[in-house]
Formats: sequence, structure tokens, C-alpha cells
Amino acid sequence: MQKERLNQNMAIRREQLNQRSERENGLSLAVDVLVIGGGPAGTWAAWSAAAQGARVALVDKGYCGASGAAAPSGNTLWYSPPDPEQREMAVISREARNEGLSDRTWMSRVLNQTYTGLHALEDWGYPFPLDDQGQVYRRSLQGPEYMRLMRKQVKRAGVQILDHSPALELLISADGLVAGAAGIRRQVGDRASRDGINRWWIKAGAVVIASGGCAFLSKALGCNVLTGDGYLMAVEAGAELSGMEFSNVYGIVPTFASVTKNAFYRWATFTHEDGTPIEGANAGKGRPLIARALSTQPVYAQINRADETTQAMMRLAQPNFFLPFDRAGINPFTQRFPITLRLEGTVRGTGGIRIVDSTCATSVPGLFAAGDAATRELVCGGASGGGSLNAAWAISSGTWAGEAAAQFATVLGNTDDRPAFRLGGATLRSTPASTTQTLQEFIQAVQAEVFPYDRNLFRSESVLQGSLARLNTLWQEISSFTASDSQALQARETAAMIATARWMYATALARKESRGMHKREDYPHTDPQQTHRLVAHGLDHIWVTPEPQLATEDLFIREVATL
Repeated sequence: MQKERLNQNMAIRREQLNQRSERENGLSLAVDVLVIGGGPAGTWAAWSAAAQGARVALVDKGYCGASGAAAPSGNTLWYSPPDPEQREMAVISREARNEGLSDRTWMSRVLNQTYTGLHALEDWGYPFPLDDQGQVYRRSLQGPEYMRLMRKQVKRAGVQILDHSPALELLISADGLVAGAAGIRRQVGDRASRDGINRWWIKAGAVVIASGGCAFLSKALGCNVLTGDGYLMAVEAGAELSGMEFSNVYGIVPTFASVTKNAFYRWATFTHEDGTPIEGANAGKGRPLIARALSTQPVYAQINRADETTQAMMRLAQPNFFLPFDRAGINPFTQRFPITLRLEGTVRGTGGIRIVDSTCATSVPGLFAAGDAATRELVCGGASGGGSLNAAWAISSGTWAGEAAAQFATVLGNTDDRPAFRLGGATLRSTPASTTQTLQEFIQAVQAEVFPYDRNLFRSESVLQGSLARLNTLWQEISSFTASDSQALQARETAAMIATARWMYATALARKESRGMHKREDYPHTDPQQTHRLVAHGLDHIWVTPEPQLATEDLFIREVATL
């Protein structure tokens, strides 16, 4: 059945490719490596590829160095000096939370690469502070300074950056290799084009998707550009996803703010509206308790367990956390404030594009994945990577993917003149419209399935099946939505969010247990027989397989992907 579906998908894709033309108005480039995404993972990938001597272009939906989840915030880091005992302790402490799905070899590799990367940052001029003993403290990065420096280094390495230039679809060559991408330029120079649309078309010997995760436009800080676009593009090319059931992280946030940095709530007391404490609530396992309370009444927090020294350190480490309080005239250490939970999806979750080897290659030749766009199960298991592991993973996976992409392109040789075809499906095909819904109605409909706690946080068979049925209908309708030029980006974002939600819930249905952040009301216990990763395949028709079973078919999948 799986082989039949793969063959059907490839036949459909081949038919679509034959209908597409290589001609495109706008900017046309040819490079060795194209990086999609300008956050930490994307900039590390671009720098790493350029360091191999490759011609590199980087496209960002926003402004590289200022957009995305990392840029506006402080970022903790999973960092350990190269001391065997400290490294072992770092791995063991994380393994206890990963519930059997992480890989110790990958975790060690990430620690090694993060150590190397942070020392490179120091050499480039990042102003790491000193601790109480006068030693350089490398366990956190301030997003603005970090990403400003990364943009500077990427440009210094010769990378061509296209800001405000979202990718809409991948390109593929006649022999089945990923061959670049196509998208739009929302600004040309300092001025928008006359109709708001100026297209780009970049051929490349290899592509790195580092476009981040999906937070479903939940208004979490820095997540407005994170709508799962990379997942959609990768699956359209034939890639798979892994760990998509681990995608229901909700961040604690004041009702009047968007900053979902949760570390400081370890020092908080959570109370009902009448001031009664919510017993057991904290920033980690207590979030379900907070969610249940929020289902019936307002919930308040007060960071009243931090002493003066800790308070001063908090303000230094995360200044933007306090800006909303200062503007509202609230002292969070002495006053209660109303909170809610804001979905961060796969941004703080674990799921993403499945990688098949140590280079962060996907199962599609010429396509690599890094950062939150890739699965983080190998280092996080079913637990959230939060800021620290995700930040370390971005440095590491970006470095590996960029280097491997450059090497892949080198082996291919000059591919500037090879024909390349567009792969995009939903909202990009010219088909008769069979829906009267607006894009905003589509967005509201998918948010109605993923935002509610009783659908996404507290999961059960019947609820998941109901949501998935409605999402499948939405997918059929958005697939026939013909977007105008001015709607192109929002339409693709909407399609990506709907597709991401379908992969999440299809995989959640397949994992009939509670593990990590995935909690099933009807299967409340962890099943030792399900200590395996789940892989989601397909787009119009989704199916899920355990990774150990898939391993014997890897060669077959690679062969099909190159048809």
C-alpha cells in the first residue's frame, strides 16, 4: 500500500511538472546552495556553505537578522565545555526528559558543534558576559546582538541575501533532484514594487530549508513568519516528517503581551481569580493544570519567589520580558497579573522534516533541513527543546546542513543551465475555484482546531478524528483556492498551516499512548512497546509509519524520490 501511494504521488507530481514552464519574470539567479530562512539555523547554514567555497544565496521572509523567534529575545543555550564528566552529565540530564526517543550520539555531536560555534561567535566579536568568577559565560545569547552579528558574518562570507523574499515552492530537475526554489520579493530595494509583487527564481545545486517551525499565527513573539512553509515545500518534493505529534507546546504569557519566555515562571505563584493557589502549577508539568483552570475562569500569576538578586539577573537576561509590564505599570514581582497560554506549535515543539543521516540530508536528493524546520527528536525526544536545545540544534544542524549542501553541489558540478520545474501545489495551481471561503476564514478555521486546549493539549481518539476530518475538508478546499498575485504569500502560509495541523493530528492518532508533550486522555500511560519515532508521509493522503519499519524501505524511497 505504501509503495502504491508513493508511486501515485510521484506520477501526479510528474504530470504537474510537465505542465509548468521554466520562464519567470523577475530576478533569476544561479548558485551552488540556496538557504531558505534567515534565522540562526539559516545563517549558520549559509556561512558554513560559503566557507566551503560555494556560491550561496539566502532568502528570508522578513529581514535576515531581525525576523523569527530568536531575533527579538534572549536565548539560552545547551552548552558544555569539552570535559567528559560534564558532557556526560549534560546528556544524562536531558535523556531523563526525552522518554527514550533521543539519540545519545546526536546529542554528543550537538554539544561538540555548539561549543565550536560559540567560540567562533566569540572570535567574531560577540560580547559574551563574565560570570561571578570572571569566566566567559556562554550559556545564553541576546537575540538582537546575535542575529546582527550573524548577518554581518554571512555577508562578509559573500552570501547574497534577499530580504523580504519568501520562498513559495521548490524547484526540481528532470532527474528528480531538488534544483532551487521560486518565490516573491515583497520589496525591491527600499521601495515596494508597483503591484507589490516581484518574483524570484533561484536555481541551486542544493537547498537547505531552515524556515523555522509553525506557530499558527498565535501572536507569540517573533512567530508571525513561522507558518510551516518549509514543511509544505519539503513534502511536495517527496520528503517525510517526523515527531509531528510532539507539537502542542503552549507558552505562558500575560494576556496583554506576546513574550512567551517561560523560564521566569519557575519563581511564580499561579492563582485562581479569587486568589486561591493552583496547586502543582509551574512552567513545566503544571501547564496542563493552568490550562484546565483557564477553561473555566481567569488565571493570575505573580513572580513572588525571586529574591532581589534573582530579579536583577532576570531583567539583565531578558529585558524584553519586562517591557509589557513596564508599559502597563505592573510590577510582576509584587503584583498579580492575568495570564493565558499561547500555542507555539512546532517552534518549541519537536516535530519537523525528517533527516536521514548525519549531514541533515532529507530523503530527497539535494534537499537538507536545519533548525526548527527539521525534527529535533534526535536530541529532544518527545520533550520540548525550549530555547536551549533548539538554539544549540540551530547552530549545529545549520553548520552540518550548509557544509553538506555545498559538498553535494560540488559533486554535481555546474548545474546553472539544467532545466528546473516548479513543484508547488496548493494555491499555486490554476484550477477552477470550488470554495467561497476567504483566506482569513481558512486561517480562523485551522486555528479553531489547534488552539483549544481540549483538542490539542488534552487529546483523545474521537476529538482528534473530528478535528482531522474537518482539517481534511479544509485541505481539499484550500488546494483548489486560486490565489491572486497579491494573495500568493498569505495563501501559501494558510495552506502550510492546514497541512501542518493534519500531519500533527494524524501522527497523534497513531501514537496511542502518552509520551513527552503528547498526552492522550484515552491512553494516559507510556507504552514501552511504542518507544519508536513516527514518520508522516504524504500530502493529499497522509499515512504514518514507525521509523524502525521504514528503515528497511529507505533505499526504495530514495529510488522513488529520484524518478
